[in-house]
Amino acid sequence: MEQTPDKETSQKSSYRDSLKSMDTEETIDLWFYRPIGYMWACIARRLGITPNAITIASIFLGVAAGILMYYTDLWLNVVGMLLLVWANSFDSADGQLARMTKQYSRLGRILDGVSGDLWFVSIYFGICFRTNATDDLFSPMPWLIWTVAIVAGLCHAKQAAMADYYRNFHLYFLKGKDGSELDSSAQLKEKFAQLSWKKEWWPKLVLVFYINYTKSQEDFTPAMQRLRSALHKRWSDTPDEKFRQDFRVKSLPLMKYTNMLSFNTRVIALFVSLFLGMPWLYFAFELTVLNLMLAYMVLRHESICKHFIKELEDGRY
Repeated sequence: MEQTPDKETSQKSSYRDSLKSMDTEETIDLWFYRPIGYMWACIARRLGITPNAITIASIFLGVAAGILMYYTDLWLNVVGMLLLVWANSFDSADGQLARMTKQYSRLGRILDGVSGDLWFVSIYFGICFRTNATDDLFSPMPWLIWTVAIVAGLCHAKQAAMADYYRNFHLYFLKGKDGSELDSSAQLKEKFAQLSWKKEWWPKLVLVFYINYTKSQEDFTPAMQRLRSALHKRWSDTPDEKFRQDFRVKSLPLMKYTNMLSFNTRVIALFVSLFLGMPWLYFAFELTVLNLMLAYMVLRHESICKHFIKELEDGRY
């Protein structure tokens, strides 16, 4: 049955509304993951499935993917790759569903981050056990690959956290406070103090971890924190349109790095290493290429923030 123009327009509008913003979307996501995620989100909405339920389902898929990467059989690895792609389509769907149905929650945001961590913990274990069992380079020193994996994992966590932080800072200027998930550890601590361990122990416990996560992001970005403080003094809430547009122009070129540090680029490197039969090469990629990318992004963003601090001090806004 042919769709009417009004129905097609409504569907296109609904799809666009399910995206965070065109500024922060990556080409692979726009062409592949977002359309598939939108399909899953529409199905879930009709069935009454919540975003958090989709996130939990993605955890099982991602962990299963990591287990299959332990084996040296390339076909099992390919099945693992497909499961990881499926898991990421669910990761896209949970956020799209939340935006479509206005089911936002801090727990959902934290659960979304934890799900990706669990995928890669499983992948790291699979790679380490496989490497010690099959690779002559590492088998004489079984502790070596685990050491490399731990360091790579810590770097991975920092890369993903900073990519998420810069993306939300950009969205704050693009779409305002309501269109961003940018948080402040000071405000989170105030919320934490208001909660009771006796009656609200679960949200209070969640905040313990989330405050530490947010504080680690802030500690890595001193110039950004000074800019946020200056903006609060100047406008109290949201900066005026001119400042927002000027910052967006400077910040936009860095958004490609936030995407590269999130999923697609690292997973391409992971898949290539599996096809080569040397999955430990993925750790080398994280420790070199992605860390250099992170360092450049941080230094460049801090420079942008210092520029706008000076602009504010000189009275140009």
